[in-house]
Amino acid sequence: MNKPFLLTLAVAGVVGAGFAAKNDPAVMRIAGRDVPRSEFEYLFNKNAGQQLEQQSLEDYAELFKIYKLKVADALEEHLDTTAAFQKEYLGYARELAQPYMIDSTCYKQLLHQMYDRAQEEVEARHIMFFKPRQYGGMVSREAYTRADSVLTALRQGADFEEMARMYSQDRSSATRGGSMGYVTVNQTPLEFETAIYNTPEGQLSDIIETSVGVHIIKGGKHRKARGTVEVLHILQLVPEDATPEEQARIKARIDSIYTLTTAPNASFEALAARLSDDKRSARQGGNVGWFGCGRMLPEFDSASFALGINEISTPVRTRAGWHIIKKVGAKEISSYEESEPMFRQVIEHPERGYGKILFSEFSAKLRKKYHFKQNKKLLEQLFASAGENGIDSTFINTWKTNQAEIASWDGTKYTMPEFMDYLSRFAYETSPQAAPGYLRKRFDNYVNAQLHKLQLDRMADENDAYRNLLNEYRDGMLLFEVSNRKVWEKAAKDTEGLERYFQANRSNYTWTNPHVKGFLVQAPSDSVAQAVQQRIATLPQAELLDSIRKEYPEVKIDQILAAKGENMLVDALAFGSGPVQNPDSKYPAYFMSHMRVITAPETAADVRAQVTTDYQNELERLWIEELRAKYPVEVFDKELKKVKLKK
Repeated sequence: MNKPFLLTLAVAGVVGAGFAAKNDPAVMRIAGRDVPRSEFEYLFNKNAGQQLEQQSLEDYAELFKIYKLKVADALEEHLDTTAAFQKEYLGYARELAQPYMIDSTCYKQLLHQMYDRAQEEVEARHIMFFKPRQYGGMVSREAYTRADSVLTALRQGADFEEMARMYSQDRSSATRGGSMGYVTVNQTPLEFETAIYNTPEGQLSDIIETSVGVHIIKGGKHRKARGTVEVLHILQLVPEDATPEEQARIKARIDSIYTLTTAPNASFEALAARLSDDKRSARQGGNVGWFGCGRMLPEFDSASFALGINEISTPVRTRAGWHIIKKVGAKEISSYEESEPMFRQVIEHPERGYGKILFSEFSAKLRKKYHFKQNKKLLEQLFASAGENGIDSTFINTWKTNQAEIASWDGTKYTMPEFMDYLSRFAYETSPQAAPGYLRKRFDNYVNAQLHKLQLDRMADENDAYRNLLNEYRDGMLLFEVSNRKVWEKAAKDTEGLERYFQANRSNYTWTNPHVKGFLVQAPSDSVAQAVQQRIATLPQAELLDSIRKEYPEVKIDQILAAKGENMLVDALAFGSGPVQNPDSKYPAYFMSHMRVITAPETAADVRAQVTTDYQNELERLWIEELRAKYPVEVFDKELKKVKLKK
């Protein structure tokens, strides 16, 4: 059977048709299409929330009819079938569905898990092997093999710190025996964070994969979270290659600065601005801002949190150099209510990894909902075959001949050839050792993707909020496109129609002040201006602008329609205000050609903006008359009166 695999196909049936919930009586029938009460009520309430004065149900219903008549006209012209419309609409459908395609219980659990972890700081120690770039974000077998060898040695008694120094590719922590210091929630990749929080002190984790590589983690100490602090500092940098004599001079200098900071009436901020090597913070009096666990070098972190408010530390050594620190603020860990908005942003961030958890949990929920079943015996045979031969074109073509059912859900059977077609879209895994695990993941992804598409297809029937938003967006897109074609774009491009409308309604367009009409020419010299004047005399007016701009690129020429006071050069030439110096010094010479003073607009172009607006209104009026005559409208008053305005 030909089942919709792509999301485009999964929801394409609703484009142009709209959604309606079951057992949802109609309040109107417009152009043969019922308007469900839930849709009308939703839009009526939304409109009411956007109005300063409450609109009556009857008045809104009249406007709603026109709105739906325009949508009907768009559907009549098949604007919903264009490629541009389909692409935008389906993209919005995907985006809109995301909040409804999660397990809310799992989402809340993740929020509370994040808050619980935020109460602790954990000592992080690891040995790491990077993912090579050529693997496109996937871990190479070499990285896994090396990590596995190191983990085996550690479990046999090898010293973790020594192995970290020898083998870890995170050189920053390797020099400290794998120690990253203390960290807290949302500072490391989620998989890494989970491992450091869950691995007991002194014990080893399994191999952990993150977006940057594979890790072996040794459980560290846990301590109560200390909140955040705000400090100022004065830094004296110590170069890595500094000689003992240079180091001694820098130490003597920081000691002298410390003496200055503790003198009566000393300004730490002024000293930091003048003496600190950290020029960025020096501009703020040495202020490095607020920070919490894991944000600073360990020695700086420990000294900062140990200080009392307004207390100044003795010089503190880090790998950057010597610091004198002044603590000026401290905050406790925020409450759950205060933290929740930030935690939600973290969960919904596409790179944090929570999306995989939510997707997996919701997929499990869908498997139950749609009665997912799999042919376990056939799948085990498939995985065993992959373990013997790896996965390549021969593997796929061989299994594609097997017509057996591989799984079913929602009463639909899925066969082996369908799964093989899906599998063929991806890179092969020719290693027999890795192929079974790879194949299991692909099968799970195949099932989950199908189930999510099925749920999206059913969403409108099950979720009022989603259905109403999607209907509103769809109709809004259609309304914009058809209005643009019938009114806005038509009025802008129909120059003959604009002119006819202007001539028929000339009395509506008047000016209080006379206007100057003609061509303003600005030239770099009198001689050039004179040459241009002579050339203009030989040209038809219609060709004047293009010809002068092409032949005299050093000249500026514009067609002008300006009232008195709008242009000082025009005022000087047309209204006798006296000669003025051109503000643009590049063009000291200027004159007007074909200059006329007129007291009223002569053509639609003279008042184009106003005429265009009026012409659009006229096209709108005529279009609505046409719609009322073209499409039948039936109102079901009994149901309409049941519509309620929510408080």
